[in-house]
Amino acid sequence: MSILIKPIITEKASVFAEARNVFTFFVNPRANKLEIKEAVEAAYGVSVEKVRTINVRPDRKVRYTKTGVQTGKTNASKKAIVQVAEGDTIDFYNNEI
Repeated sequence: MSILIKPIITEKASVFAEARNVFTFFVNPRANKLEIKEAVEAAYGVSVEKVRTINVRPDRKVRYTKTGVQTGKTNASKKAIVQVAEGDTIDFYNNEI
């Protein structure tokens, strides 16, 4: 089970990363805070102080078409907001693979 799916890189997340040393990730919906903390520390080599999680509900949409009512929804997901220790940072733009 992969805990970290991908980092969230938006304007708001970038501002928090620079100002507050807080980074945001999409994570596995079954992962708990301890597993997320261990995964971030192992993947990026930083020490994590705090982990906050958000369960994002699916968006439901309805379209009225010639053939009738079409319903659909997006997948539910989970976000983790991770605060790392002072002096540590995560560089998502590093080109090393």
